[in-house]
Amino acid sequence: MKALMVEFFRDYASIIIFLHVISAFIWVGGMIIIRFAVHPSLQNIQNGSVKLGVTLEIMQRLFRLVMPFIATLVISAVLMAIGLGFKGTALYPIVHVKEAIWTIMTLNFSYMFIKRDKAQTLFDNGDMAGAKNILMPIPKILLPLNIVLGIIALYFGITLRGF
Repeated sequence: MKALMVEFFRDYASIIIFLHVISAFIWVGGMIIIRFAVHPSLQNIQNGSVKLGVTLEIMQRLFRLVMPFIATLVISAVLMAIGLGFKGTALYPIVHVKEAIWTIMTLNFSYMFIKRDKAQTLFDNGDMAGAKNILMPIPKILLPLNIVLGIIALYFGITLRGF
């Protein structure tokens, strides 16, 4: 199996690396745009119900957009880790650090996804305060955490591939 994966990586290395990098950029870049461009603009909406509804819709669109890229990131990471032959090298620990970072980010993403769905249910049932309360940690804690982790993982990715 390993030999097959190494051969597959060798034959499609450029495509696999491209898919890995573009997936990371879309996921991390999407979070940065939402947090630092879209979220502040939403604060200008005076009607609380409209603001909350638009926020939920934007989050849903982002989450649906990035899900296939998260899956692509994981698959391409496995192919790269095996195909590039990092095992036994000085860079191998960085591979594990990146795996840990992306795993934490994926778990955090899943938690945000669940919170958004719960908030949507509350919103649909007319509980604006409950929905807002559930969403509150996302822009303040969870999204910034994923942004920082994503930037660190991107840096380690550059380190692994060289300058």
